[in-house]
Amino acid sequence: MDEITHKDAALAALAAHFDGMPPVRAMQPRILEQRHGLLRLHAPLAVNVNDKGCAFGGSLSSLMTIAAWGLVSVELEQAGLHADIFVADSRVRYLKPVFEDILVETVFDDAAEHAAFAQTLRHQGRAGIRLQARTLLTDGGVAATYVGRYVAIARS
Repeated sequence: MDEITHKDAALAALAAHFDGMPPVRAMQPRILEQRHGLLRLHAPLAVNVNDKGCAFGGSLSSLMTIAAWGLVSVELEQAGLHADIFVADSRVRYLKPVFEDILVETVFDDAAEHAAFAQTLRHQGRAGIRLQARTLLTDGGVAATYVGRYVAIARS
C-alpha cells in the first residue's frame, strides 16, 4: 500500500472510530487535515451550543481531547503499530467564547519526544507522549488551549 493510500485508510479508520462512539458522533467532528505531527478537526456550532449561544465548554474540551487522541492513533497506524491509546491527564484553559463552528488543531508538544514515540512503543510495548491542542477562531484568535499526556500500550 503506498503512503497516500495508507494515510487515507488511517484517516477513514479514525473517522469511523469517532462515529462509533455515540457521544463523539453527537458532536459531529470532521477531519479537515492530517500531516506529520498535526491534525485539524471541525465541528458545527449548532450541535455543540450551550444556553448562551456559544460553544459548550465540554464540547471544546472533548474535541481537543479526541483530536489529540486521533493524532496519536493515526500516526501509530501509519507507522504500522497497533496500540490501545489512553489519555492519562489533561489541562484545559478557556480563553474566549466561540460563537462560530469549532476548529481544533493539535500537535505534539515536544519534537524529540515525538521522534522517539513509535520506537519506544516498538521496543518497550508502552510509550507516553504529550500533545497540545487549540480551539481556533476565524479572526486568528485562540478560544481554548489544551495540554494532554497520552499513553499507548501495544496490542499483542
